[in-house]
Amino acid sequence: MDKRLEAGWIQRIAWSVLAVGSLGLLVWVPFLYVAIRRGRGSDWGAFAAFLLYELVTLPWATTQQSDSGDPVLGVVALVSIGMAVGMLLFAVFDKRQPKYRAAGRGPVPDQLRGPVQGPAQGQGGPVQGNPYLR
Repeated sequence: MDKRLEAGWIQRIAWSVLAVGSLGLLVWVPFLYVAIRRGRGSDWGAFAAFLLYELVTLPWATTQQSDSGDPVLGVVALVSIGMAVGMLLFAVFDKRQPKYRAAGRGPVPDQLRGPVQGPAQGQGGPVQGNPYLR
């Protein structure tokens, strides 16, 4: 029961803009969407990791009393948001598959074999060849 979750570039970019535009506050939302839709353990793990990131960095950012800020917090935030954007653009969603894989490629089945050989007019007997290619 391997579910696929296909997304085009517009959807991937939209999820990435949500993560960056919210300054990392909503970085867990796209991963929750993927985990609910596809339900793989790895998707739930990614969601849990980014939710844990949010639950740790938000109190960390609000408890700092200095005006200059914390450079370690900034690096952690940039690396985490960059990793989330990379995952959303290239790793999380499956690539779209063509609707008809063999459409327009290769010869038509009648071109592979000659005409199906059957009994002559008025004669009985077994039909030769594959009956599904008629």
